[in-house]
Amino acid sequence: MVDSKSTFSIKNWSKDDQPREKLLHKGKANLSDAEWVAILIGSGSKNESAVNLCKRVLASVDNNLSALGKLSVKQLMAFKGIGEAKAVTIAAAMELGRRRRGGEALIKDSIRSSSSVFELMQPVIGELEHEEFWIIYLNNSNKVIQKHLLSKGGITGTLVDVRLVLKNALHWGATGLILTHNHPSGTIKPSQADKQVTQKLKTAAESLDIKVLDHVIITEKAYFSFADETLL
Repeated sequence: MVDSKSTFSIKNWSKDDQPREKLLHKGKANLSDAEWVAILIGSGSKNESAVNLCKRVLASVDNNLSALGKLSVKQLMAFKGIGEAKAVTIAAAMELGRRRRGGEALIKDSIRSSSSVFELMQPVIGELEHEEFWIIYLNNSNKVIQKHLLSKGGITGTLVDVRLVLKNALHWGATGLILTHNHPSGTIKPSQADKQVTQKLKTAAESLDIKVLDHVIITEKAYFSFADETLL
């Protein structure tokens, strides 16, 4: 009797072809990206294995996991064999990976350089399609006390309320600030407005003995540091 189910589970594959078994017996390093995603979705269709389906999805984004993480649930569901439940599972895994990276950066004892600011904030704002302006509040040891979303904007800009920045600094007892925002366009060159708001915040903070240590512009793969370029 022919099985009429339209999908088949990974459990029905030979042991050598099962990603779960491969993980258990050979270790995490031996699985491909497609096999990891196949474990998430659990099954393919009667005409395509879960791994081949995932290879097809990954090929559409040039096998780039960062690009896969940008696909919406609706975009994932456009692939034959990916229903809502599977699309949500993939999206959830990608988001957890992004948040884990941000959490690991925050665990570090202190901000030691512009690169550590990039590590902390790139998972948060580096891939957004709109601008967000964040303030990182630090103590005397440059340890992160709080990172705070100040404002959201459009594709080309966002608003900065100097009074709110300093109010929060006093509330959290911060002695140092790092300004950071993203450029969805991908360019890391600061605009005249970026320079003006940096100077405005620096001047205002100095009156309260609070230092603006840097302003870091972040994109998906690169950043610009005002401190590194001696613009502070």
